[in-house]
Amino acid sequence: MAEESDDVSLLKRRREETEPVAQPAGGKLQKTETDSLESCLDQPEDLRGVHEVIKYEPFPLSVKHYDPDTTEPISYSLKSLDELLSWKRSEANPFNVATVPLANRQPPLASCQMKTLVCHDMMGGYLEDRFVQGAESEAPYAFYHWQYIDIFNYFSHNMVTIPPAVWTNAAHKHGVLVLGTFITEWTDGGKMCELFLAEEESYRMAADRLVQITHCYGFDGWLINIENSLSEMAVKNMPHFLRYLTDQMHERVPGSMVLWYDSVLEDGTLKWQNELNSSNRVFFQACDGIFTNYNWTEQSLEWMTSYPVAEGRLGDIFVGVDVFARSEVVGGKFETNKAMKLIRKHGFSAAIFAPGWVYECHDKKAFRSNQDKFWGLLSDFLYIRWPSFQLPFVSSFCQGFGKSFYWKGKEESSTGWFNLSGQEIQPLYLREELESGGRLATRGCPDDAWSGGCSLLVEGVIPPTHSKVCARIFSIHVPMAPSTLVSFIYKPSQGVKVSLELKTTDAALCSYEGVQDIPYTSVQPKALEGDHELVKRFTESCGAWRPDGWTVRCFLLELRGCALRSICVNMSREPGDEDVPFSCRIGEIMIMDAKSLSAPSLPVQNICLYDIVWRRGERLHFNATLRWRYPTQLVRHFRVLWRRLRGPNPRTPLSPLVLISRAYSTMFRVSELAVPEPPCLLELVVQPVSREGFSLPESHWGRRTVSYAEGEGV
Repeated sequence: MAEESDDVSLLKRRREETEPVAQPAGGKLQKTETDSLESCLDQPEDLRGVHEVIKYEPFPLSVKHYDPDTTEPISYSLKSLDELLSWKRSEANPFNVATVPLANRQPPLASCQMKTLVCHDMMGGYLEDRFVQGAESEAPYAFYHWQYIDIFNYFSHNMVTIPPAVWTNAAHKHGVLVLGTFITEWTDGGKMCELFLAEEESYRMAADRLVQITHCYGFDGWLINIENSLSEMAVKNMPHFLRYLTDQMHERVPGSMVLWYDSVLEDGTLKWQNELNSSNRVFFQACDGIFTNYNWTEQSLEWMTSYPVAEGRLGDIFVGVDVFARSEVVGGKFETNKAMKLIRKHGFSAAIFAPGWVYECHDKKAFRSNQDKFWGLLSDFLYIRWPSFQLPFVSSFCQGFGKSFYWKGKEESSTGWFNLSGQEIQPLYLREELESGGRLATRGCPDDAWSGGCSLLVEGVIPPTHSKVCARIFSIHVPMAPSTLVSFIYKPSQGVKVSLELKTTDAALCSYEGVQDIPYTSVQPKALEGDHELVKRFTESCGAWRPDGWTVRCFLLELRGCALRSICVNMSREPGDEDVPFSCRIGEIMIMDAKSLSAPSLPVQNICLYDIVWRRGERLHFNATLRWRYPTQLVRHFRVLWRRLRGPNPRTPLSPLVLISRAYSTMFRVSELAVPEPPCLLELVVQPVSREGFSLPESHWGRRTVSYAEGEGV
């Protein structure tokens, strides 16, 4: 008992040492930056030139937040209770803060009875995705079937799994909630539970930290997974911990969610039930829902539908499906649809665990094909949600990875890459068999692209019995402007005519009230001629480009009070007795307010540079953090470039700007940049690219110079 008392006093001391949960007006936590970053950004423009004397010092940055080999920013987890309780907002990694707010969806999650959760369990987690700014990778794992799911849980076996920002950004872009994981396991996990569940003060302290972490990093809640037995005291306090955590999350992170994993029973025994029952209901009643274990039967599903505790909350029961099909389970692997059919039959939500099986257990080169097959087999039991966007709506179908990187139809880099922050709004991937032997399919294809890592390939066969086929590319909700400009970029296919079809409805009918039968109007816009004033302005805004092989068409729609609900691509054929195969590559679809072509642009402001690290290998390498101010909702990305202004030889002419990389937030870590020998003057440049893909004038770019010289005795 004396040892337990010492542990409790340790927790109390830790509470005194760490920051309390802020209680500002309105009950919402406020995001703050360190004084040093604020002072950096607030410096007058003429005082922020950087002058460096080169020094080679031991690694000065946090190894939790930066890769010690390259200084690149990385995502991380907390591995112990002490790390959780000592966590401070002022010491958080600013690079791992998600920059994309959660998009609205129709219907709202609260009104969805049968929801779909994906639990990411990929080879321990924190692989290529730990690199916040992306990584070179020939065959990474990614997810892009977002419109089929409602919740994404990033999972690892570390105590506090904080989702990497790249996942939160991609999910939020599609209106999908992101949950971290709080897990305890084995003997050490039991000891940690005894500590933080010792009393009200200790469990509230742990919950407060979880709330702070969620708010700081911009994700949406937690899966609580206790994989060890609990003492009488600990299990008594667990429901109180869950209720306090859930209430605090709801208050301070609107729309958040806390789920309990089916593991521990109300008597503290670790025994998976594979259902909601009287042994685990106390935890279910204290939070937003339960994620069951995987060894259920249809009999247990039938029983739960009549269980009084589940009445009115069947959608809060997420029935677990192990895609790896370990032990005695229904379905799994490419037969996961068998499990989904039973789950939906009885009205439950589903938790699909480890769909990365299609990556881990198959040829990595066939990843896209296998992933599309897996989700295609489930499509009858999934529900398409409609993300809501404001104009401009744009997608080049980039999945956040590729063999090359393209910009405006030109290959900028031929290196394999991965960065889910660069993933654009994803289309509906479909595979349909038509009568008379026809077929229609859409898939991401990395062999060519307009922008990013892949394009959308629409392919199939039109039989003689059909004059056309229609591929629905997007189901969305976008209020239209009175004068709306549409840009459609594609590579046509022989033997077919390609056209765009937009389905609109009265904007006043677009609020979801449980009725989905909304009348639509189909619009098949006619292309504007190349000499039309809007086409000229659009081309000028796009900057220098050569759409070799690509067809670029612009359309103008004059609409009043309309909202866009679907975007379709039609393939039409001439009459005949033979099947007509086709393969059309869609590069980009953009819908924008025509007035935005003449809207003024904003300049980059307050660019600053800090955390400079010099390294010497065969060449001199420069590492530093750039930060600036710019409304991120106005940009697709920033291009970060550099050039030598002068030195070391004064006769050497000015060098051209060279692209370092693209940034998806207003900060960027320059890592291992090989630079000229000292003395030298460099210029770092930040070029905003608008959401429409327009280049801003150079006068609006951010610039910062760095002069450096060798130190004495180096």
